[in-house]
Amino acid sequence: MPTKRKLMTPQDVQGAWAIMPTSAKEGAESWRMTDSLDLDASVDAINGLIDSGIDGILTMGTYGEAATLTLDEKKRFMACLVETVAGRVPCFVGTTTLNTRDTIELTRYAADLGADGTMLGLPMWCTPTLPAAVRFYKDVAEACPDMAQCIYANPEAFRFDFPPPFWAQVADIPQVVSAKYTAIGQLIQNLELTRGKVRAMPIELDYYAGARIDDDISAFWSSGAVCGPKPTIALRDEVARARETGDWTKAKALTDKMWWAVTPMFPAGGFREFSMYNIAIDKARMQAAGWMQVGPARPPYDMMPDHIRAGAETAGVRWAEMAKEAV
Repeated sequence: MPTKRKLMTPQDVQGAWAIMPTSAKEGAESWRMTDSLDLDASVDAINGLIDSGIDGILTMGTYGEAATLTLDEKKRFMACLVETVAGRVPCFVGTTTLNTRDTIELTRYAADLGADGTMLGLPMWCTPTLPAAVRFYKDVAEACPDMAQCIYANPEAFRFDFPPPFWAQVADIPQVVSAKYTAIGQLIQNLELTRGKVRAMPIELDYYAGARIDDDISAFWSSGAVCGPKPTIALRDEVARARETGDWTKAKALTDKMWWAVTPMFPAGGFREFSMYNIAIDKARMQAAGWMQVGPARPPYDMMPDHIRAGAETAGVRWAEMAKEAV
C-alpha cells in the first residue's frame, strides 16, 4: 500500500491539472458490458501526461464518468491511477455519490489507496440548500481528515449555484484546498472569500484572463490536455513568463487559439445545451484528437445528435492541429 502523504494545502495546488477520462473498451455503450475499463489505455495516458510535464491529475468527475461507472470499476480505476502515478504528481479522484455515507466510504477507500484528494461534487438528487451543501463538505472532511478536497463547483451538474455564503463557510475547512470552477465570473466573485484558503482553478480557456486579474490564480484545469498536452503546458509556461516580463502577447494568442479549437463543441454557443451531452461530446472530441484512446461513453450518457457529434469531432481535430504547432 502506498505511503499516505500529509494533507495537501492550497499552496501545493499549482500549474496545469489534467482532467482525465476513464478509458472504455469497445462496446462500453451497452449496459451488458460488465467490465468496461480499458486500463492499459489509462496507464499510457497517465504516463504521457506526467512525462509531458502536467502538474496534477483530476479524474472521475463528469468526463471521468463517475455517474456511469460501477462501484467495482471505480475502485479498480482508482487503484490503477494511484499505482501508475506513484507519487510523481498529485492525483484527485471523484467520490461523489447520491449520499453522504457512500461518499465517505468511497473517499476512505481512495485515501487508503494513497490518492491525494477527492474532486467532490454534491450528491445528485434533491436540489441542495445552503446549509445542506456546507454540511456535506464538513461531514466528509471530518470522516476523512487526511484527504484533501477539490470542490467541483458545477452548477449544471449539481443544481446548486455555489453562492458567496457557501464559499465563506467552506473556506474554513482545512481539507478544502481547491475549487474547480466552470465560470470565470463566479470564480472572481468569490476570490476574496477564499484567498489563501482555497486555490481557485478556472478552466484553461479562462486562465489567461484570471491570471491577469489576480496573482492568486496560479492553477487551472484542462480537459484539452488529453487531446494533446503541449498547448496546456505551453499556456502554463507562457502565463508564468508573462508574470515575470509583463508581456502577455503569447499567452493571449494561445488562449485565442484554444477558443478557436473548442468552439465547435458548444451546440448553441453556450454551456447549458453542452451540459446535456457533455460526456459524449468530450469523449468524441478526445477520440477524434487521437492523443488518448478513450473509447465510447457509457450509458445512459452515450447518445447525442449527429450534428453535435460532428462539432465535437471538429473540436478534437482542431486541438490536435494546435498541439502540433505548440512549442
